[in-house]
Amino acid sequence: MAQVAELRARNAAFWDRAAPGWIRHAERQDALGRPLGAAALDQLRAAPGERVLDVGCGCGGTTAELAAAVGPTGAAVGVDLSEPMVTQARQRFPGPRFLAGDIETMGAVPGAPFDAAYSRMTLMLLADPVAGLTTIKKSLRPGGRLAATVFRDGGAVPWLFAAVLGAAPHLGPMPPLPLGDEPGPFAFANPARLVRALTTAGFDDAAAEERDVTLDTPDEPDPVAEWLIEVGPAGAAYREADPDARAAARAGAVRLLERFRTAGTGYRLPTGLWLVTAVAGG
Repeated sequence: MAQVAELRARNAAFWDRAAPGWIRHAERQDALGRPLGAAALDQLRAAPGERVLDVGCGCGGTTAELAAAVGPTGAAVGVDLSEPMVTQARQRFPGPRFLAGDIETMGAVPGAPFDAAYSRMTLMLLADPVAGLTTIKKSLRPGGRLAATVFRDGGAVPWLFAAVLGAAPHLGPMPPLPLGDEPGPFAFANPARLVRALTTAGFDDAAAEERDVTLDTPDEPDPVAEWLIEVGPAGAAYREADPDARAAARAGAVRLLERFRTAGTGYRLPTGLWLVTAVAGG
């Protein structure tokens, strides 16, 4: 496994290149990607007046949802590694507070302590999960709660491979695939590693429960394929390709995604998650 400093540099470079796709598809990601974090939102039960931290806020949709839950007497703060996405979040949602920075190296998030922390599909991407989780724990009051989601194993997210494998032959060089426990979609395929990281970071009652959800999309093959390509590992290579190569990449993804499509209805993309819960120790 690469050293943590190398992995952090790789993460920063990846998200610099990935940000334009996430910004372009922010509305679609908020609407169609909501099931990816719904179980954690339900578990968190953010209440009026609470202060809530959103780790990996992206373009701000999840933070805005948390801000609505805590109301004007509460506060929602979103943190993300990508400065361009944080800038976009501020433009889209002027109410919550958004911060650009690496959760692993902050020590504590400005505005701490928080009553609760939420994260949708971000913990699996940390170069040093224990460091990131330690920051989250330090940013919570004693007894503060954490609810998050991450992917399970690759077999539980078959559409991700379909989009990447369909597009890749038509594009230029792609980022290196994560190895072993390196940051990536399936870094926590083994839930014991996730629970161990939470416990090491100072959380109590750490748990990871299986959840199966479905992403439902309109019957729009080309836009759906482009969305999945652009928010995935092929996104930067796709945007740097010429128009003919991009069209071929979309066609390749459409072909491999066909098994998830019902003509006239849309796509149903099965997704296996871990629902992550824990409580900050005293």
